[in-house]
Amino acid sequence: MIRVLLADDEDLIRAAVAALLALEPDLEVVAQAADGRTAVDAALAHRPDVAVVDLEMPALDGLRVAAELATALPSCAVVILTGRGRPAHLRRALTAGARGFLAKGAPGGALADVIRRVHAGARYVDPALAADALTAPECPLTPRELEVLRLAGPDAPVTATARRAHLSEGTVRNHLAAVVQKLGVTSRAEAYRTAREHGWL
Repeated sequence: MIRVLLADDEDLIRAAVAALLALEPDLEVVAQAADGRTAVDAALAHRPDVAVVDLEMPALDGLRVAAELATALPSCAVVILTGRGRPAHLRRALTAGARGFLAKGAPGGALADVIRRVHAGARYVDPALAADALTAPECPLTPRELEVLRLAGPDAPVTATARRAHLSEGTVRNHLAAVVQKLGVTSRAEAYRTAREHGWL
């Protein structure tokens, strides 16, 4: 039996996936979690063979869960399941140590097949997303600019952002101006939206 952990903050989706996997004779769901921190704790307690985690969850997102498990429980292969995958998410997921990346809109039996593949040591990436990743633009922003934009959001005051980033207000303004210029947009809100759409944040 392949022991599986499921982590998704949407109860209905988690229950549906668990019911789907219960139909497979060689798969057993041994733990479920509604957020990333609980997922890591449950993985360490139950030691599953494969963890299927949502990309966007409270406490820790799927990428951070993958990174933590790659260190704390390397025997557990991680599959990222997402409804809003972007090429940048794919690159970051593979860098974090995920072995699989699958869209929630995939055919019903696809997840079970992916679980078997990654358990056997292979990787799986959604073909459409892999094709998009080959032609997607690289993020032109530096890690610091991305962090400032993430903290600033579309409209947080510069003062609050500077405090959270441990930077001066002038430095935050300079970073945000550089972000707007590099992305070729006219406002911080538009820059934030563009970065979110590309999966850079």
